[in-house]
Amino acid sequence: MKPLQIGNHIFNWGSRTYVMGILNVTPDSFSGDGILALPKEHRDDVSGLALSRRVGEVEAAVEQATDFLANGADILDVGGESTRPGSQPVNANEEAERVIPVIEAIGKEFPDALISIDTYKAEVAEAAFQAGAHILNDVWGLRAHPELANIAAKYKVPVILMHNRSNPASVEVRAQLGNAYIGSTYENLMEDVKRELLASVELAIKAGVEETRIVLDPGIGFGKAREHNLELINRLDEIRALGYPVLLGPSRKSFIGFTLDLPADQRVEGTAATVAVGITRGADIIRVHDVKEMARVAKMTDAIVRTPSR
Repeated sequence: MKPLQIGNHIFNWGSRTYVMGILNVTPDSFSGDGILALPKEHRDDVSGLALSRRVGEVEAAVEQATDFLANGADILDVGGESTRPGSQPVNANEEAERVIPVIEAIGKEFPDALISIDTYKAEVAEAAFQAGAHILNDVWGLRAHPELANIAAKYKVPVILMHNRSNPASVEVRAQLGNAYIGSTYENLMEDVKRELLASVELAIKAGVEETRIVLDPGIGFGKAREHNLELINRLDEIRALGYPVLLGPSRKSFIGFTLDLPADQRVEGTAATVAVGITRGADIIRVHDVKEMARVAKMTDAIVRTPSR
């Protein structure tokens, strides 16, 4: 698998696990860490920051980016619309108003930082790339907006294609544990996921996205029951065998909460277990909220599974 170069950064797939830090510029993130939900004066115990002075939303996002980069993040994933089950969509203008100032501010503070834009809207993606974002992270695998693939090709950015069978009408709500999608059926989980991911790959390639710039994401939590998520992580090597780098995003998700009977702010250990197993099964990138802790888990797991044999 060929290395991927983005600016001054080179991703040598298989050499180590790369860490993507989640930066939610939203009021309703399932994990409780959305920047817009934080009070102006606060001590943020969820993200591990200690902000005692009054800060603006953009400044808070830059503070979080600072913390992430200092603790091992390779990529900062900026998103302006919550994808939690049952969340309300926002229009492109509102989403752009949330994320563009953050992308610009991070780019000014950290010119060498890699920023991904978590969006499925072509207008938002284009504005983000013009503002300095480097990667597209699309939870709908280029299937939600017909122009998005062309935008990715135009700006020559890497594309993370996620599998998604989410049905907004099929959401289970459990007090303290959060919401989860239910009702999705699979004839054969792994074969269905692989087939639909490859369909997204075809959309990307047809639009002119270079094959070496494609990353696959099995879509943990998106249109999948708890058992589906557990199986996908355990069999992640089958996704990796398709020949593309793989991103795994299990962080704090409801399948962990349902397994451990714990709310989102108590799922660090559960996330760590999914990250460690995912890396042993071939994950190249982990997308997480708790960057410091998961970067350590990744480093330790890499030392076990990626160390050359002596």
